[in-house]
Amino acid sequence: MDVIPLDPTGSDHHGEAERLREAGPVVRVELPGGVRAWAVTRHDLLAELVADRRVSKDWHNWAAIRRGEIADDWPLVGMVKVTNMVTADGREHHRLRKFVTQTLTPRRVQGLRPRLERIVAGLLDELPGHAAADGGVDLRAHFAYPVPMRVICELVGVPEEEREELRALVDSIFRSTTAPEEVLRTQRDIHLLLGRLVAAKHAAPGDDLTSALIAAQVDDPERLTDEELAGTIWLMLAAGHETTLSLIVNAVRALLTHPDQRDLALAGDADTWAAVVEETLRWDAPIGNFLARYPLEDLTIAGVTIPAGEAILAPYSGVGRDPGRHGDDAHRFDITREQRRHLAFGGGPHVCLGAGLARLEAGIALPALFARYPELRLARADLPPVPSLFSNSAAELPVHLTAR
Repeated sequence: MDVIPLDPTGSDHHGEAERLREAGPVVRVELPGGVRAWAVTRHDLLAELVADRRVSKDWHNWAAIRRGEIADDWPLVGMVKVTNMVTADGREHHRLRKFVTQTLTPRRVQGLRPRLERIVAGLLDELPGHAAADGGVDLRAHFAYPVPMRVICELVGVPEEEREELRALVDSIFRSTTAPEEVLRTQRDIHLLLGRLVAAKHAAPGDDLTSALIAAQVDDPERLTDEELAGTIWLMLAAGHETTLSLIVNAVRALLTHPDQRDLALAGDADTWAAVVEETLRWDAPIGNFLARYPLEDLTIAGVTIPAGEAILAPYSGVGRDPGRHGDDAHRFDITREQRRHLAFGGGPHVCLGAGLARLEAGIALPALFARYPELRLARADLPPVPSLFSNSAAELPVHLTAR
């Protein structure tokens, strides 16, 4: 079987995903550093895989790590060697997940709506002040990023003075092109930042998720260890804004490059904007690829046997355009299509706990943006991608807020 190298710069996520689909339902891929993995390129097969109990999420089961082939300065290590519910199985996964489900409840998420509306309104007021000399405003930097970042930092309890470093650290672990020395520095600085946050909340608890998790360490017999606490906080902070950031960017980009769909959205209601969000999640999912799953025994998928202990990549943005799932027009952005379940938030027992929050944030931010600036237009057509195998989005989104 041919091995297909994946582009660490993310220069053509969807073109690459199409080439993987054409190569077959299960293909061999190469990650940065010559590391080999598998990719399952069909929606239905991937949906089965992520729910299969014969497949582990625990990176200790990756044979390459056990053999010492994955160094601590590997560019993708920050997305693999972590200690939280994403990399746990079975009872351990349930134990770690319950602490987040008990604190990030649907009621608490919906209770954020008034605060979220104020954040969005304030950022929209400020956008004209961010215009460059040519009149362009980077919507990613000045709107799509601060909306979810402010929300998750307030939820978790991150003080203002730590947020700029947090942003840089999350950006670093999601990039696939980082130099070895930056990888090691990032891992060290994440540890230090989380240590400061936990120490501050021990000293002065607040009405935030970090304080709630610390309290659970005392009261719950299945309490989190200090390492699990830090890993859980990091997961909420990183995943809690990166996905929504890319979702907002991708939705705006899709609407501005599909005038007919934009017109439908502007003429629609809340349900129409919900359809914009779901179609964006399907057509241009924020997570391009996600590492990893490891079979606990030899696993045969579509006639291909993946040996136990090898890594399997989930190409979430790729399966969103799988014609076998979404029809021959799966490549088209169409907010009127009949919505079928997608995998933008993963699936199985590890489905993303923050999906409701991401939908709420995008569902408020997008209609507010287009209501305030109905003549919004792209400042240029060439939008550089985020240099990442993981994040599928544009690194910049320059727009003009008004018509020419």
